[in-house]
Amino acid sequence: MALKAVPICACSTNQQHCCTYPQSLKLGFSHYGSRLSGSNFLNLRANRKWECLVLLSERAITPVEDEEPLAPGSASPRTVEDTQIIQSKGFHRDLQSLPKPLSATDPSCGHRDGSEVRVAYQGSPGAYSEAAALKAYPKCETVPCDQFEAAFKAVELWLVDKAVLPIENSVGGSIHRNYDLLLRHRLHIVGEVQLLVNHCLLGLPGIRKEELKRVMSHPQALEQCNITLNKLGVARVSSDDTSSAAQIVASEGMRDTGAVASARAAEIYGLNILAERIQDDPDNITRFLILAREPIIPGTDRPYKTSIVFTLEEGPGVLFKALAVFALREINLTKIESRPQKKRPLRVVDDSNKGSAKYFDYLFYIDFEASMADPRAQYALGHLQEFARFIRVLGCYPMDTDL
Repeated sequence: MALKAVPICACSTNQQHCCTYPQSLKLGFSHYGSRLSGSNFLNLRANRKWECLVLLSERAITPVEDEEPLAPGSASPRTVEDTQIIQSKGFHRDLQSLPKPLSATDPSCGHRDGSEVRVAYQGSPGAYSEAAALKAYPKCETVPCDQFEAAFKAVELWLVDKAVLPIENSVGGSIHRNYDLLLRHRLHIVGEVQLLVNHCLLGLPGIRKEELKRVMSHPQALEQCNITLNKLGVARVSSDDTSSAAQIVASEGMRDTGAVASARAAEIYGLNILAERIQDDPDNITRFLILAREPIIPGTDRPYKTSIVFTLEEGPGVLFKALAVFALREINLTKIESRPQKKRPLRVVDDSNKGSAKYFDYLFYIDFEASMADPRAQYALGHLQEFARFIRVLGCYPMDTDL
């Protein structure tokens, strides 16, 4: 599909918010994107004049270790042994109306009339990520993307308003690629969504589950339904995601093959639900992040969460000291994730595209329960700066307490 170049304009004055933040935050965070270092960091004992924030963000644009983007047409690595990879040969004619996924190399999109919030997600219609987007924005227009990277780019290029991407699952753990992409792209976390996963066994109309010889789905979904699939004695077939598995079964008319996917996928692709809640762990929850081009103004009217990433100076007990700055102020940590940075430098640049390579041993991602409008959070990050070489606030956003 040929793309027509359309200029995208943004008024810089709209990036300033008439909000009440101390002078120290202007220097230290400014839209939660800048590096906090040296004398430019929080001067919590100095001037307490309240001013507006301006955009002075820094970002890392070079992929972190083991994080090279997939080349166009290349396949994702498989983690489940002895599985087959089946690709769709085409769509059923009734499925032609489904939106075409955006690609990181060809992020074109259809006409938008501005009447709805457009939200990007990774996967095909019927994916759990789409359900998370609809939970956050019930009347939104969902835009499928073929890769996580494409969803990030769709927001950056103003093709969509938001992106909803998974960050961790209570059974499968963290989605490391999205942690790394948070650092590579200049987007802000503006919300979170917790979604209770309901894995369903789907099949063509008239087919009983005992007739199935194979079951197709994402490798993690297959692993999370291990007990049920073992009882059925079926072969497991790997696919890119749960919804694409349902799409392939429907479009190819595969009577001996089922799919593990959502109930919404069954409705979209005209499949029958042969069994519900077949996951081994009934409390299977996936947490998603909502990303936008601009941060939201944090408040204290509801529970807030703040996400940061930082690196530390070398030395004994440094990580203990970093975590202690939150414990000393009775701030609860809800997530700690580390990503190695041993061989490849991380190029940190500012808005003028000037920067230098920095070698970090590890990147630490932390979520804590406090708003950036809370002085405790401000003092905690001021204390953390004493032994951190790099700090970036990824976002401050309301917590999702509704399952």
